[in-house]
Amino acid sequence: MNPARFDLVTLSLFVHVAREGSISGGARASHLAVGAASRRITDLEAALGTQLLYRRASGVELTEAGQACLAHAQRVLHEVGQMAGSLSEYAHGLRGQVRIAANTSSLTQFLPEDLAVFMQDQPGVRIDLEEQNSAEVVQALRYNRADVGIFAERTPCSDLETFPYRLDELVLVAHPTHPLASHSSLAFIDTVDHDYVGLPPATSLAMRLQEESARLDRSIRLRIQVRSFDAICRMVAATRTIGILPRRAAAPHARSMKLRLIGLQDEWARRWLLLGVRDSRALTTPARLVLAHLRACSGKTGERETFGTPDERAS
Repeated sequence: MNPARFDLVTLSLFVHVAREGSISGGARASHLAVGAASRRITDLEAALGTQLLYRRASGVELTEAGQACLAHAQRVLHEVGQMAGSLSEYAHGLRGQVRIAANTSSLTQFLPEDLAVFMQDQPGVRIDLEEQNSAEVVQALRYNRADVGIFAERTPCSDLETFPYRLDELVLVAHPTHPLASHSSLAFIDTVDHDYVGLPPATSLAMRLQEESARLDRSIRLRIQVRSFDAICRMVAATRTIGILPRRAAAPHARSMKLRLIGLQDEWARRWLLLGVRDSRALTTPARLVLAHLRACSGKTGERETFGTPDERAS
């Protein structure tokens, strides 16, 4: 018995014959000539080595073997239909859902444009994006609440796979009348005696400033805490405090509020944003494509060559 002889047209014809109760009815439903349909049924019986139909003047009736064949044929045709329906999605682009958790720095500087390119290339992939601080992003990955995460380097993440994404340059934000506003660049230590406005303590940026001030054995004079980059700029403009923000995120606010952005001379002020996943080998195809696309975005700006990867800069 050669399975290759069981073509789908013949199996479909057999199902129609069983439903219609005649070979002529099955032929009409299958858009075949009656003679061609009869030969196909005869060939199927020959291939199986058993009679499938009782042929009578009033029509046909299934034998016991015919009943078994009908069940198998229906199951095969159903599976083929499911396969065709599933794979047809790929003819118009991959389909699926990818959950991304990203910190504010990536969302306000790089991610919207990078994802826009991906979504244009893969319109069938749905992106579920949630903004969280870096520590929360790592937790979302660990507990399978996100497929791909973006967070700042130095965030504890030893149990995750990480890849460089984008370089995040931190700058001082000051009102034009502030005593530090005339400088083109400053060391962080030159700013700690001035009043600061900052983010909540759990954010990676707040923790970095706290770590660096502790390393200098100084205390940052944090007078105001707010929850967004925009709010920091507004408070700097209104209260003559200073703040530290990513350059590209602060630039639009600085232009509209006429604030000064002053470069920081400290090496830590140039930090990598990292892509993180639990296990790249276990990702779905859409998630692997998102990860690959975002990794490729890192190399477009020459950041790796200019600043090195996090591992290279630590060595």
